[in-house]
Amino acid sequence: MIGLLGSGSWATAIVKILLEKKDRKINWWVREEEAIPTLLSEKHNPLYLSEAYIDTDRTNISSDMREVVEKSDDIYLVIPSAFVAKALSELPKEMLQGKRIISAVKGIVLDTNQIITEYLHSEIGIDYDHMAIISGPSHAEETARQRLTYLTVASSNLDFAEEVRKQVSCQYIRTTYSTDMVGIECAAVLKNIYAVAVGICRGLGYGDNLVAVLISNALQEMTYFMQNMSPTEGIGDNGDGRLRRFESFAYLGDLLVTCYSQFSRNRTFGNMLGSGYSIKAAQLEMKMVAEGYYAVKGVEAIRSEMGIELPIVQTVYGILYERKSAAKQMKNLLENLK
Repeated sequence: MIGLLGSGSWATAIVKILLEKKDRKINWWVREEEAIPTLLSEKHNPLYLSEAYIDTDRTNISSDMREVVEKSDDIYLVIPSAFVAKALSELPKEMLQGKRIISAVKGIVLDTNQIITEYLHSEIGIDYDHMAIISGPSHAEETARQRLTYLTVASSNLDFAEEVRKQVSCQYIRTTYSTDMVGIECAAVLKNIYAVAVGICRGLGYGDNLVAVLISNALQEMTYFMQNMSPTEGIGDNGDGRLRRFESFAYLGDLLVTCYSQFSRNRTFGNMLGSGYSIKAAQLEMKMVAEGYYAVKGVEAIRSEMGIELPIVQTVYGILYERKSAAKQMKNLLENLK
């Protein structure tokens, strides 16, 4: 039995994907208890991605996380990274033992400055072979409209990866696999930070020519960070047998869609900051979590501990957390791109 924790846009999209198999039933934890009656009667999430039809006849919806976990074998974790630790603290650790976790979280656990799989392993005791990651490029809005999307399933356990691929594959979802759990998870974290940087540039009035150079530098920076985080040993469904091809869609593709798409909340958040909004005002107006805001704090801590330079990450961190001038910081960064 499949369970899903989370009720935001991407969580709702994954529920829709999982229910494309007509003989499947799932358990779904929805934190906002007040939304459940409307969800059941209207068959749409009233808070997020309301255009996505949900077959509630095959969905056990509950605001009790313990109930959902207890009844499920495979758990899809789709909670914003800033709230993962708090949400899972409501569960006794032993409840997750023996479960298989599929993370669709795209961020850092700020309590420990760890990527999600590291946190689940070290803090909750989940074996790496019992974990998988789902990564894009994938905006929930397009998934809800059943537009063709490619996903990567990453796991050290290829049998489990193949099971997850079958769970999420449908007429509009194509999948590939990789054992590069760390690299793909880091790429999903970093691309949100770089999308904030792109948004700030657009808000400040810079054009497409400059943005293209910024994204090219972001890919170089992402590559450098991941090479310092983990080796590139393993296998992937890349045709030529290489594991980590930064030009492939799990890395470059996800970066591009997050930096360019109209649906990118991180780009939108950055655009608002570049246009003069305060951080608080931008967050209030968006009414959704921009993962890049939280991710840059965690990545900056990791970068500092490793003793490496990540100019784009450091610039975004300075603007968001040290309240430095966006115009001055971006001007200094952009004049030193390579």
